[in-house]
Amino acid sequence: MPLVAHTELPTFKRLRADGQNVLTPERATHQHIRELHIGLLNMMPDAAIEATERQFFRLVGEANPIAQFFVHPFTLTELPRGEKAQAHIDAYYESFDKIKAEGLDALIITGANVSHPDLAQEPFWEPLTEVIDWAHDNVTSVLCSCLATHAVVQSHHGQRRTHMGEKLWGVYSHRVMDPQHPLVNDINTRFDVPHSRYNQISPAQFEKAGLKVLAQSEEGGVHLAVSRDGLRVIYFQGHPEYDTISLLKEYKREVNLYIAGKRADYPPFPENYFTLRDQAVFNEYRERMETARANGNPLPEFPEDLVLGTLDNTWHDTAEAVIGNWIGLVYQVTHHERSIPFMEGIDPENPLNLS
Repeated sequence: MPLVAHTELPTFKRLRADGQNVLTPERATHQHIRELHIGLLNMMPDAAIEATERQFFRLVGEANPIAQFFVHPFTLTELPRGEKAQAHIDAYYESFDKIKAEGLDALIITGANVSHPDLAQEPFWEPLTEVIDWAHDNVTSVLCSCLATHAVVQSHHGQRRTHMGEKLWGVYSHRVMDPQHPLVNDINTRFDVPHSRYNQISPAQFEKAGLKVLAQSEEGGVHLAVSRDGLRVIYFQGHPEYDTISLLKEYKREVNLYIAGKRADYPPFPENYFTLRDQAVFNEYRERMETARANGNPLPEFPEDLVLGTLDNTWHDTAEAVIGNWIGLVYQVTHHERSIPFMEGIDPENPLNLS
């Protein structure tokens, strides 16, 4: 199912160059399939804002062949931005006022960087809860990613995330807890998901919040949970949207922070991600880098090119299937007019008729 390039957002050009089917608005008007309008509240920091766009746009565009998708990115003005990122937002993002006026069928909310242990102290807390409250009353389904999951579970269910002591970082195997649930219908009962976080909502906390856990890992904890109605709010703690190289880029960033003196310890490898050969390459780099630093010599180049061909992506197909199930459910429940969030005869409190 195609994305529709309804603006000049560079992400559309990038996805088209990668081989994804992206329609022009002119072609879209001749397609006899229904539109779905999906919001993307992108709260990621400047360095990741465009990559996050591409990752979620790609997942939506690949997920389900039943509609053509108009994705509407927006952000919160309270998030500090540099000049380049702000120019990108000013040129291509929509305002929340415009989003509210025109409506959405579904909404995705990304993670964000934080500086306080209590999320309620963050400058984006009140505007984020405003978006969430509006979406609850006006959008068929909201998908929360990582930090957004923690924020919603705190603001609407009173369960605060806890710090795990060290970073959970790597690719972990998860087990489907309810294979009959429509969100995980017809996917592998075990599948991988990347994680990258210091905090968690535990299985017990999801249960206390009245939410249903659909996939969890012995090492990585809960990845996927859902509101009891089965659709209104979807919760991710992992990052199924990640590209194959995303954890590599994070590892490089952490190494550079160490070199710059902004990190005290040398970063460990993301778990279950690099091969033994890749680890040997990076261990050799560390030795050469430390020797060069000690002798005041130029530092060697980070050897990411030597491992690009050995990285495996073991999560994207399942991520695509879950997003496809989600969009299929949104499609079934929403009326053809977006101003009417639920079809006649469907209970908005239990749209999937779950027992």
